[in-house]
Amino acid sequence: MSEQPELPADVALMWGLRDVTKRGPKPSLSIADITRAAIELADAEGLAAVSMARVAERLGNSTMALYRHVKSKDDLLVLMSDAALERPEALPADIDWRAGLTFWANGVLTAVRKHRWYSKLPISGPPAGPNNLAWFDSALGALKDTGLGEESKVGVVMGLMTYVQGEIRLSTDLASGFADNPDAFTRYGATLSRVVDPRQLPALAQVLAAGVFDEATTFDEADGTDFAFGLQLYLDGVAGYIERTCPPAR
Repeated sequence: MSEQPELPADVALMWGLRDVTKRGPKPSLSIADITRAAIELADAEGLAAVSMARVAERLGNSTMALYRHVKSKDDLLVLMSDAALERPEALPADIDWRAGLTFWANGVLTAVRKHRWYSKLPISGPPAGPNNLAWFDSALGALKDTGLGEESKVGVVMGLMTYVQGEIRLSTDLASGFADNPDAFTRYGATLSRVVDPRQLPALAQVLAAGVFDEATTFDEADGTDFAFGLQLYLDGVAGYIERTCPPAR
């Protein structure tokens, strides 16, 4: 029997499967302690404030004590990216796939917005931590009665993840931009009317002529109208795909 390949280091770390030396006195810290302190620091001061030294200071330990458990800041960010995304709430019973994925997407948005720094984390691979996989499993479960094949279910969920992550990152940046320069938003229509030439940008000129940007544009991150609209457009596409590939039995 061939040996199983070794787990990637970051996956082993998130699942608590990385070998830690047993020599010396019993450690006074745990990976959970370190991760929790890092998340608290990021919540209070932003992701840029997180360093091994600052986390150690918050815990009342030396930086070297942290390195017994977490080898680098990159490892720490990996742990934070999974731990900050709390386990998903169970999907309500007796709902169809569309309501299930809507519930799921809104749940991701709510969970991530508890941590303003989350959108700044690097994305270096597919979901692999216990919390991220719990969300992945929940979304796949919403599709269980659609008749889709397993590969198609994964494709639907990955596409939905892309949409939700894009919304999180865009809305966070826009909220920051609005706080720094609200005039760029409130005067958006007036600004465009000064620079848009119908001969060069005919479709955008038609939007302006229709008065879409006549009212002052503001940005409220709590207003989920645009997110809900885009989500339903995506799910319309999924519904069409299911209808084409999984016709109901006669």
